[in-house]
Amino acid sequence: MKIYPVILSGGAGTRLWPLSRAVLPKQLLPLVADRTMLQETALRVAGWPGVMAPLVVCGNDHRFMVAEQLREIGITPLGILLEPVGRNTAPAVAAAAHYLKAIDPEALMLVLPADHVIEDGAAFRDAVERAVTLVGQGALATFGIVPKTPETGYGYIRRGEAVSNCGDCYKVARFVEKPDAATAQSFLDEGGYYWNSGMFMFHAERFLQELQEHAPAIADAAGKAVSTGYRDLDFCRLEEKAFSDSPSDSIDYAVMEKTRDAAVVPADIGWNDVGSWSALWEVQPKDADGNARRGDVYLDGVTNSLVRAESRIVAVVGVDNLVVVETQDAVLVTHKDQVQRVKQVVDHLKSKARTEHLHHTRVYRPWGHYEGIDAGDRFQVKRITVKPGEKLSLQMHHHRAEHWVVVSGTARVTCGEKVCLLSENESTYIPIGVTHRLENPGKLPLDLIEVQSGSYLGEDDIVRFEDIYQRA
Repeated sequence: MKIYPVILSGGAGTRLWPLSRAVLPKQLLPLVADRTMLQETALRVAGWPGVMAPLVVCGNDHRFMVAEQLREIGITPLGILLEPVGRNTAPAVAAAAHYLKAIDPEALMLVLPADHVIEDGAAFRDAVERAVTLVGQGALATFGIVPKTPETGYGYIRRGEAVSNCGDCYKVARFVEKPDAATAQSFLDEGGYYWNSGMFMFHAERFLQELQEHAPAIADAAGKAVSTGYRDLDFCRLEEKAFSDSPSDSIDYAVMEKTRDAAVVPADIGWNDVGSWSALWEVQPKDADGNARRGDVYLDGVTNSLVRAESRIVAVVGVDNLVVVETQDAVLVTHKDQVQRVKQVVDHLKSKARTEHLHHTRVYRPWGHYEGIDAGDRFQVKRITVKPGEKLSLQMHHHRAEHWVVVSGTARVTCGEKVCLLSENESTYIPIGVTHRLENPGKLPLDLIEVQSGSYLGEDDIVRFEDIYQRA
């Protein structure tokens, strides 16, 4: 039996601001280990017998980062499905199910969010093997996390009667919304309740049958989005209108709470969905005073805190139970008990039309990245890094001119009809309205300083004539 991991890499992770941003969300960050959460998820099941290459579902803005992060760990995905808009987990999984069914009518899906921590890989594998037995009996399986504390931030699953021929597997009696503290404690006291992990296993065909019965609009929209989708480089673009027409709903609401064949596999696997800074503190190594630290951090008289420095020294003195997170353009300080309110900061930034919730000062592109250094009235300065063999689009700007100074590497510059090579300490000028392109023909990264000047310096002042990445 072939198992197809379906990795859901959507979402913005707003509760982990300022580290997680819209264009670089938490699943694409190395929050817990040296590798990103997406990479850890893909590697978690890689090499298991019968497990195929993963199918990843993500948003259009993250496609190149997803592909690059998988390439870095030596994994070639079965496919990368691009959602034109976010529609929650049910349409995303439905699209994956239609895609897999066309490849393998017997496809068995293992649905995994890209942003979860699982510390006990052997126990997780055992849980997956039990789920295979359940699915072989026609069930739609979910993984219920054995609760350690009366958490109010998770939904719960109440187990029903045991399933025969499957050790420690149960029918689902009911799903429970996130409880208050007293109710959560009663769940632990009573027993038979599990945290709802958001991980699932079922046959693609079986899931689509249940979806067609309980949420036909989602099933039809996802099917049409796949059948009328198209290839774009190494990606599969779901057809925009069809997918956008789908109702937005979760797998739980659309199928699992309605089907008669939901089953739960209890899993004691060291699971954490890293849904907040306090959750991240829980899974990170700590010093003798209970502090989790990362980066250039100085602590004196600090206990039970998370302190993270990204670009400069951060000194914290004489506090307890704080979260302090520094990035190049923002700093967060909050009590660990108040971390759920971080989302309100993001909402504030949106309401004020600011950009700190969208991207960092370093912005990643398929060809490399750029970083803002300075800006003022009618000018801004960037440092640009182009990966070996990559090139920017052939483009022009209506409102700005650009000066380029090569810091290291070799640049091939197209400026109008002229093409030239620039080496370290050499420079060139791109006038307003002139078609131009920057390339790195060498084997080392190309670093240069770009000085823009003009009446408007926004990133949307780009007219592309040719682009190897097929961006509009």
